[in-house]
Amino acid sequence: MITGTVNSDREATIRLVVRGPGGQQQEVEAIIDTGFNGFLTLPPFVVAALDLPHLGRGRAILANGSDEFFDVHAVTVLWDGEPRAVEVDAADTDALVGMALLYGYELRLPVIDGGIVVIAALP
Repeated sequence: MITGTVNSDREATIRLVVRGPGGQQQEVEAIIDTGFNGFLTLPPFVVAALDLPHLGRGRAILANGSDEFFDVHAVTVLWDGEPRAVEVDAADTDALVGMALLYGYELRLPVIDGGIVVIAALP
């Protein structure tokens, strides 16, 4: 099970440990974004600090209808106590957890300041 909190900006957040290929790691606070169908986004400075391998380029259509192009990298994330290799989009935004990373899990959260976010594996 993964837990987090709802912050004063009404964002459901969790803390994640992400690892680069050389074993370097960093803890990040990530916002759960149910409108994002990918795995994870990280700011470019985190991608650079972890020296993540470049996989290619990606494209997304944002909520405002604009096109965004970004670099895609490989990262290992500690997810529910287990290392998991996923794709990460480098984007000038906060770290975001997308629906691909949440797939196979149940998300529960009371939307109040300090509400406890619970992500639990489905049976």
